[in-house]
Amino acid sequence: MFEAFEKYLRDNAHLSIEEINAVRAVSTERKIKKRQYLLHEGGVCHYNCFIVKGCLRLYAVGDDGSEHILRFAAENWWMSDRESYNSGNPSKYNIDALEDCQVILIDKPDFTRLLEAIPNLKKFIEGLLARSYDAIQNRVMGVISYTAEERYQNFITRFPNIFYRVPLHMIASYLGVSRETLSRIRSQSVHK
Repeated sequence: MFEAFEKYLRDNAHLSIEEINAVRAVSTERKIKKRQYLLHEGGVCHYNCFIVKGCLRLYAVGDDGSEHILRFAAENWWMSDRESYNSGNPSKYNIDALEDCQVILIDKPDFTRLLEAIPNLKKFIEGLLARSYDAIQNRVMGVISYTAEERYQNFITRFPNIFYRVPLHMIASYLGVSRETLSRIRSQSVHK
């Protein structure tokens, strides 16, 4: 499992063998079964999670029991609740597996030490966080200014590897529309 993470780090962060070995020393490999939780609401997010295989989602549950999905993440993506991770406060969110997953976990103190010791890793992670911030900002703008149809088309374009792996009711939740609205949008887009 670590070999896939090693390849990712070599290709993207350009780490040396010694640096890869330092990452390996603090990495925990974990298998997560479909529907199993990585984080429960009320727990503290202590880990950075790299996805080797599978698909996870980050979501909150409303007072009425409805799910509000903030993120999906699949192979070669990272997943955590950044707010809980950064603050040490209990999470408002859940992270669970939509498929059987293989992940690499690195706890916060070890990750912090890695960033201090490996400049290329720090630079790479800073770039990831900047792109993540940009993506969140673009998503908020899309939610407040795009039509439901535009949000749907944008999702398909930006995340085709997620679109075909995730149930439609979850895509509807992510887009902030009802399942019925999503069905209507999909039907209309097929007839265009």
